[in-house]
Amino acid sequence: MTALGPAAWPPAPIRTERLLLREPEARDRTAFVELFASPEVGTYIGGPRPRAELERAVPEVPGQRPGLFVIDLDGAMIGMVTLDRRDAERPGDVRPDVGEAELGYLFLPAAWGRGYAAEACAAALDWFADAFPGERVVLCTQTANDRAMRLAAKLGFTEVEQFEEYGAEQWFGVWSSATPTG
Repeated sequence: MTALGPAAWPPAPIRTERLLLREPEARDRTAFVELFASPEVGTYIGGPRPRAELERAVPEVPGQRPGLFVIDLDGAMIGMVTLDRRDAERPGDVRPDVGEAELGYLFLPAAWGRGYAAEACAAALDWFADAFPGERVVLCTQTANDRAMRLAAKLGFTEVEQFEEYGAEQWFGVWSSATPTG
């Protein structure tokens, strides 16, 4: 996926009621490894990656790229939110000529069920709406992922279509800055 484009990156850290959305730092490396090695996190994204492989592959300062926010709770990384340009070759493009931004997120299992994903994603979408006025954001998740389906609805994504990809039924939705988040 390609970078978001002309918006200044990294933006100033974004504060929500409980969270800080910020750029990655060296202290986040262990949390990145935990995130991608977690069987629970990997359930709907192709499974966990081997920890030894991650220890070798994850750079000292992981995830430094436009569109990636570390989600920080009380000084520790609990997850990440990404806004990347969706690959036009994948099914589900609303406007393939543009390459919409796609929202993605992963949280450590200990952070699940507390509303952090909704809070962080809403803040990232609000930032995106200010940085890229009028652009839509898409989201794709497995229909079997009940939590992600509920979050998509809560954030104001509306279904465009469902399709088969990666051996599973996918839900594809769109959000625009005219839709309230949270």
